[in-house]
Amino acid sequence: ERMTQIKEARAQAPGPDIAPLLQPLEIGRLRLRNRFVLPGMQRAWTVDGAPTERMREYYRQRALGGTALVITEACAVDHPSATSNSLFGWLTARTAGAWASCVDAVHSAGGAMLLQLWHQGAVDTGGADEGSGFVALSPSGLAHPDKPFGRAASAADLAAIRQAFVRSAVYARETGADGVEIHACHGYLLDQFLWPATNRRTDRYGGAAMSGRAAFPAEVIAAVREATGQDFTISVRISQWKELDYEAKIATTAGELGQLVSILRSAGADLFHVSTRRFWTPEWDGSDLGLAGWVKSFTDAPVIAVGSVGLDVDVMATLEGEEARPTGDSRIEDLIRRFRRGDFDLVSVGRSQIGDPDWVAKVRDDRIGDIRPFRRADIAFL
Repeated sequence: ERMTQIKEARAQAPGPDIAPLLQPLEIGRLRLRNRFVLPGMQRAWTVDGAPTERMREYYRQRALGGTALVITEACAVDHPSATSNSLFGWLTARTAGAWASCVDAVHSAGGAMLLQLWHQGAVDTGGADEGSGFVALSPSGLAHPDKPFGRAASAADLAAIRQAFVRSAVYARETGADGVEIHACHGYLLDQFLWPATNRRTDRYGGAAMSGRAAFPAEVIAAVREATGQDFTISVRISQWKELDYEAKIATTAGELGQLVSILRSAGADLFHVSTRRFWTPEWDGSDLGLAGWVKSFTDAPVIAVGSVGLDVDVMATLEGEEARPTGDSRIEDLIRRFRRGDFDLVSVGRSQIGDPDWVAKVRDDRIGDIRPFRRADIAFL
C-alpha cells in the first residue's frame, strides 16, 4: 500500500523533464548516447599507478547506470616530476594494460571513455620522502604567490614534460580509449601557466598577455593532436578557481577568456570541460551566464558544464568536512534551461554519481526519490 502511494505521488508530481539531456551527440567520430558525463575524480584505487579491479568496476557501473562519457581520475603523465603521491594513477607503458581493462569495461557497458592526463606542477600533493630525489617542476616554482615549491622548469624540462604528455596520450590511444582529457585546471601544472599569479616567466611562456601564458598548454595539446591523429578526441579541462584560491582568475575579462578558448581550440582541442564550483554562479556582472556559457559563446566546440549538479554544496566544501544535501527540482530545471539556451552541450555529474551509480537512469526514469544520496564517506580516501 505504501509503495502504491509513493507511485501515485510521483505520477501526480513528476520531476523535471530531462529529455533534452538524453539526446545523442557526435564529437568527430565519437558518438555519445546522451549528454551526461562522469568527470575525473580521485578514488585512490590504484596500485603502483595501475587501476585495480575495484576501479574498473566503479567505472563500469556508472556506464551501466546511464552515463554516456566516463573520464578517468587524473593520471600522472610519463615523467618523474608528474606526481610524488602514490595514491595517484599513472599512465605509462607499465600501467597501460590495466587502464585498457577499464576502457574495455566501460565500452562493454555502452559508454565512451577518456583518460585524463595530469601533472601536479608546484602543488605539494604529498608522498615525497626526503632523499627520494623528487623535484617539483612548474612555470615559476610557485603553487600560489605565497607557496613556493620545487623550482621553475627550464626549457629542456618543458620539452621533456611535453613529450611525456605525448607518450601518455599514445598509451591512451593504445588502450582503446576514445580520447584523452588534458588537465589544465584547479591550480596544477598547465593551469599554473595560465594563472598570472603562478607564472612569472619572462620567456615566451610567460608575460601579461594570454598568448604567452597559454603557449605551453597549447603546445601540449598540439603535440598530442599530432601524435594521436584527427580521430582521437582531445578534451581540455579548465577552471578559474584553484584548490588553493577559490577567487583566482586566469581570465579577468570575457575578452581574455575568448582569447584562451581560441588558442586552445586552434591547437587541437575538440571539447572544453569547464570546471566551476557551482554551475549556476554568474561569471561576470551584467549576465547570468556561468563560465561554461561564456566559453560556449566563443567556440563551435562542445562544452561540458560541471559544478554541484544535484547537490547544495561544492566539492571543496565536501573535502573540508561539510555534508552535501540533494537540491530540489529547481536546480535541475535551471540546468535544463541553460542547456536549452545553448550554454553548454554536456553535463558532468560527479559526487551524485559516486553516491549512486544509477543516478542518470533514475533521473531519466523519474525515480529521483529512489536515488541514494551522496555522503562524504563515499570518498574513500578521506
